Amino acid sequence: MAVLAWLGIPVVAGVVAVLWATWAARPPKATGDGASLAEHQRFTAAMERSTGGPRVPDGQRR
Repeated sequence: MAVLAWLGIPVVAGVVAVLWATWAARPPKATGDGASLAEHQRFTAAMERSTGGPRVPDGQRR
């Protein structure tokens, strides 16, 4: 009976590994969320805008 346990443990682990690999490799779901994409575009546009004046190098500050 102990031999069956020693043989069964790797077989069960192999089956679990195959199931996990199949689940992990599935293609991602397409969201198609237009509002989220628009929000991201607004965010990137805001990050690209300059909010300060001209940048002064460190050695030339008063």
